[in-house]
Amino acid sequence: MFGKILVIDNEKRMCHVIKAALELDKHDVEIAYDGDAGIRTFANSEFDVVITDLKMPGKDGIAVLEYVKNSSAETEVILMTAYASAQNAVEAMRKGAYDYLIKPFDMIELKLKVKQILEKRKLTVENVNLKNRLRDKFSLENIIGQSESMQKMYQMVEKVATRDATVLIRGESGTGKELIAQAIHQLSPRSEKAFIGVNCAALTETLLESELFGHEKGAFTGAEKQKRGRFELADGGTIFLDEVGDISTAIQVKLLRVLQSKELMRVGGEQIIPVDVRTIAATNRNLEQMMKSETFREDLYYRLNVFPIFIPPLRDHREDIPELIAHFLKKNEQPEHKIDPRVVSALMKYHWPGNIRELENIIERMIILAGDDTITSEILPPQIRGIVDTQPSISLEIPDSGISIAKVERDLINNALKKAGGNKSKAAQLLGITRRKLYSMMERLNRE
Repeated sequence: MFGKILVIDNEKRMCHVIKAALELDKHDVEIAYDGDAGIRTFANSEFDVVITDLKMPGKDGIAVLEYVKNSSAETEVILMTAYASAQNAVEAMRKGAYDYLIKPFDMIELKLKVKQILEKRKLTVENVNLKNRLRDKFSLENIIGQSESMQKMYQMVEKVATRDATVLIRGESGTGKELIAQAIHQLSPRSEKAFIGVNCAALTETLLESELFGHEKGAFTGAEKQKRGRFELADGGTIFLDEVGDISTAIQVKLLRVLQSKELMRVGGEQIIPVDVRTIAATNRNLEQMMKSETFREDLYYRLNVFPIFIPPLRDHREDIPELIAHFLKKNEQPEHKIDPRVVSALMKYHWPGNIRELENIIERMIILAGDDTITSEILPPQIRGIVDTQPSISLEIPDSGISIAKVERDLINNALKKAGGNKSKAAQLLGITRRKLYSMMERLNRE
């Protein structure tokens, strides 16, 4: 990795030796011959590293260090001096110097320190970028759905996110429970820490116990080394227990103990380990019915159900389907007009047992089948294609004097709005078009 470096020393020969050595590693290097010139040079550009002598006429290396750190905290400073003292070293490090080199020093040592700084800076930038991408991806603004039921759910998320309360997300399979859990984490004070998820339904009882709480070496056959569990990995952050209704009663007891005490013991271990974790659980099971049949512990239910959030099934907010379709088309780098409005209308009438996940899979399948062509009803899955075939047709008598298409469109829109009680999303659904298309038509007709 290449960096931009400023070298400051009143010994001109030293400046040029360092510049030549660093330029061999492809770094961009500028030099200044005293502290005042160095500060002026730094003020006019951005540098990753500043290498400055300590003793110089005018402003010394400590003054340069203070100016650099006040102007650009992420820029690292290496101090050089031929007059080493413990007091100077302590002061330099206290004021934020990365390191302190005593002249004469090996140039390889300096180049290694520069390399370490740049690698650390690269990792920091990548980490910040990753966190920003995650924050954007899992922000509420990027979760699709403007319907009333979804808006109410968003309000619940925003209310609980900043608290440390345990959350239980309820909803059918495919509704996006993990997406909501991620959004809660990203909006919480714990967002800088880990979000650790575990699918409780995907593991056997023995494996799940080890995954959640960890194990010591030799705890069971195959436990060849110590392993930290998901609760330990999530320390300071959030653990997401997906499909929590599928765990056995034996694991439920141990999970309840961790939630109550904020402590755990690894499988085969004796040490009690404290954990600071926020718990978000999710399930598509009827936990109330499971409590009656004694397959889910009542005390664990109340420990998890501190703040319940219900995600509605897609069939209960069909007006969001056009927006979801547009999102999935964009995700697959396809234009919104790729899909025939009649297909959108059919998709809005389907009952969606698999919810949003099923919709996404069907859109992706139809994109592949359509190739460069428009997505039409011919490539709809059979269970949805029948909806198109059974849609009623409208017979319109055209008088000898002719008819105005614009007037027909206005009448259809007005009738749809009237039937939908003024709700434009429902009116668009009745007309078999997207809400955006409805707005576009209304704007065009108002201009005509």
